[in-house]
Amino acid sequence: MKKFWRNANGRLKTGLIMTAIFLFIGFVIYYIPHVNPFFQNTYGRKLPPSGTHPLGTTSLGQDVMWLLIEAIHNSLTIGLIVATIGTVVGVLVGLVAGFSGGLTDRALMVVTDTFVVIPSLPILVLMTALMRGNSTVVLLALVLAMFAWAWPSRQIRSMALSMKERDFIQTAWFSGEGTMQVVVTEILPYALTWSLSNFMNATLSAIASESSLAVLGLSPGNLLSLGNMIQWARDRNAIFARQWYWIGSPIVATVLLFIGLFLLITGYNDYLQMKRGR
Repeated sequence: MKKFWRNANGRLKTGLIMTAIFLFIGFVIYYIPHVNPFFQNTYGRKLPPSGTHPLGTTSLGQDVMWLLIEAIHNSLTIGLIVATIGTVVGVLVGLVAGFSGGLTDRALMVVTDTFVVIPSLPILVLMTALMRGNSTVVLLALVLAMFAWAWPSRQIRSMALSMKERDFIQTAWFSGEGTMQVVVTEILPYALTWSLSNFMNATLSAIASESSLAVLGLSPGNLLSLGNMIQWARDRNAIFARQWYWIGSPIVATVLLFIGLFLLITGYNDYLQMKRGR
């Protein structure tokens, strides 16, 4: 770790620190016992920031700070679930398609191309409408994950086709290893570096997709996320009521989270290029 930190560039270090802060807020501070921020009229309405309520309260009597903490937790959870499913499924489908070839490759690529060309926004709007405003973090993440694996699958397939003809792969074939064994033991280690970069990018894309749906008023109404927090503040005219902490805190948090993940992704890619250059 010391060697990694010493060789890491400034963007990677900044991205790691910013992302770690959000993970700490979303998965450590979140579990400190507190009143459910979704409940209304728990506190006085429109209270200014104070020691008891660092970001004040909403016009519905909710603590803004705990609303923000739970929103960060749910948005990160959605992003991580979508990124995990999209990366794992995409990598496995791409590797199997690239190494199997023939009918298996064609069948998998037909399915993959179908999900690539289908416009995701109308489907997401339809799925959220079918939920009728009731959903869970996991269910919404599964819906978003439907479209998170296709592009990684095509990219990994290209990598598999390139590596398929290399000598060590031919040696594995001749030694009697099956397709899945070759994929898992010989190729997957080479794909892990790319997979980590894709995982971070998929996390950012998933959070952005959910936030976009929420700001458009299409995210489930019972799900507290960064996008929904912004949307609820807009619906309650937080801007005209000059409740800047209510509407400003999720906007600032979203921007900082996106910047942190972007710096982490680009810094990590530069770090990998620097290592290969050596």
